[in-house]
Amino acid sequence: MREKNSASIEPLDRVGMAVLLILSLLIALVILQGDVVSGSVRNFTWKNQIIGADDTSFVMTFSRPMDKKTVEDNLKIEPPLAGKTSWSGRRFFYTLLTPAPYGTNYKVSLEGAKDKFAAKEGKNRPIQAFTGNFSTRDRVIIYIGVEGEEQGRLILYNLNKQQKKVLTPRNYIVLDFQPYPDGDRIIYSARKADNPDITSAELYSVTTGVITDNTKDPEREGKIETLVDSRDFQNLKFDLSPDGQTIVVQRANKKQVGEYGLWFLAAKTDNGKSATPQPIKSAPGGDFLITPDSQAVAVTQGQGTAIIPLQKDGTKPLDFLPQFALVQTFSKDGSQAAMVKYNQDFTKALFLVGNQGEQKEILRGKGDIISCQFDTASPTLYCLLTQLIGDGEYAQEQPYFVAFDLKTGKQKPLIVLPNNQRNVQLSLAPDGLGVLFDQVQSQTNTNQPPQQTALTTVDGLPVISSSLWFMPLDPINGLGNDMKPEKLPLVGFHPRWLP
Repeated sequence: MREKNSASIEPLDRVGMAVLLILSLLIALVILQGDVVSGSVRNFTWKNQIIGADDTSFVMTFSRPMDKKTVEDNLKIEPPLAGKTSWSGRRFFYTLLTPAPYGTNYKVSLEGAKDKFAAKEGKNRPIQAFTGNFSTRDRVIIYIGVEGEEQGRLILYNLNKQQKKVLTPRNYIVLDFQPYPDGDRIIYSARKADNPDITSAELYSVTTGVITDNTKDPEREGKIETLVDSRDFQNLKFDLSPDGQTIVVQRANKKQVGEYGLWFLAAKTDNGKSATPQPIKSAPGGDFLITPDSQAVAVTQGQGTAIIPLQKDGTKPLDFLPQFALVQTFSKDGSQAAMVKYNQDFTKALFLVGNQGEQKEILRGKGDIISCQFDTASPTLYCLLTQLIGDGEYAQEQPYFVAFDLKTGKQKPLIVLPNNQRNVQLSLAPDGLGVLFDQVQSQTNTNQPPQQTALTTVDGLPVISSSLWFMPLDPINGLGNDMKPEKLPLVGFHPRWLP
């Protein structure tokens, strides 16, 4: 019996030994040949994406540890985008120095890069070639129409596609508006065209139909939702938080004269219905602006500015700046603010105020400081100012657009506008490459009967007509910009860029 068992097992032993021998030969062959599997790019975060000015860096994830220099030397972006590089293990980060210009298609390619082990072994074996594409949002502007069927309505115009869309109904007059940060909708105040009472203005939101999210189809343009009614309160001014989650409204009680203050509410609720406004008890002041972190609001109170938390039971200011009467604008990261100080000699001064308390005066004069905006593409502050021409009752205000270089402190006027045209509205492009502004023709001769128009300027003058202008900017060369403005083939006023 034993002889039979050993004889029957012997062929299996031979097969097992043969298999082991073959595997050993294969392993030895692999060791002798080395690693023949090429590395590759496993993930590219901007692949087939539509990005905006807030998208500042992309990430490439590799299948192997890489020779960093070969990646950095062989990476190509067409058209070029200046940036800086960093690494975290197999992840490669490319951070843009300035926002990518809007309305552009980009190609990212990597060819000739090597993994770390191939480079150490002296083998000239690059990883698999990679190509990825992404694009930036179209250049889109929003403005209030002036003529015909467009009068008083929100108009969206795509500069890249030269397409125009009317967003609001004809029986309403839009008074003010502000885009949401994603550009998918706009908050606006409006009254009915047949009701000239400005206390009847209510707050609404309307969808733009612009593609800003790559994971779902955008809502069709023109979908309107009521946010704040005017049944018991007059809605004066409003501001939308930078994160698009909160609205602050200045409201006056229609039944109690002199009772007014700031209220806040959610910009959008989960059930799609408007939220109930809640008063900010410690903020009864004048002009206001939500801070960049969307957690507080800067409010003019007396001769100073208070920073009030956005919560219903907030009673104590987070900070109070007694010497500054107005906040013109905040930088996007919240590190600086442009603030106005009224001096006893009847001059106005523009200050840069840091979040650590540092203060620097950059302008002083008798003219007005109408508006300012920090550039996201360069250390530049753009402001709309006025200077007084002449003396006494014959003095006139001449508005001009100026750029302040925040590094050197130098300034350069960019546009000089006609005298006594204070109603100019400026809007800096999200990529920093241009500015929009309007030139309103209003009826200034009060001896003539007013022309029939439902639109008025900030000063209450009838708007007869208005043209829109675009001036290119050069954030790289800063104050070296010598480009001239060009008139757009559009009739409207109060223009703003879509983010």
